Amino acid sequence: MWQALKESRAIAYASLFTSFGTLLCCAIPSTLVLLGFGAGLAGFLGYFPQLIWPSEHKGIVFGVSFFMLALAFAGQRFSDSKTCPMDKKDACESARSWATPILIVTFLINLVGAFYAFILPELL
Repeated sequence: MWQALKESRAIAYASLFTSFGTLLCCAIPSTLVLLGFGAGLAGFLGYFPQLIWPSEHKGIVFGVSFFMLALAFAGQRFSDSKTCPMDKKDACESARSWATPILIVTFLINLVGAFYAFILPELL
C-alpha cells in the first residue's frame, strides 16, 4: 500500500514536470512575444538553442504530458481507495491532502500551454 502511494506521488511529480515542459515550449515564449519581449526571447534562445526542440515537437510534448496526467489521475484514484497504514498514517494523510491540488494545478498548467500552442495561433 505504501509503495502504491509513493508511486502515485512520483507520477504526480512527473506529470507536473512534463506540464512545465509545455510551458517552456509554448506558453512562456508566446507570452513574452505578446508582451513585447520578442528580442529578449530571441537572444535567450540564441544562448540556449536546446529550448527550440520542444517547440518544434509540441505534439509529442503535449502527448507525453497528457499521458502523464492520465497516469497521475489513475494513481490518485487508486490511492484514494486504499487505507493508510497505521504506522505512517500522518504522512499518508498529508500526502493525500496535497496530491489532489498538485494534480489540479498541473492540469491547469497543461491547459494553458495547450491554449497557447494550438488554439491561440489559430485565432491570430
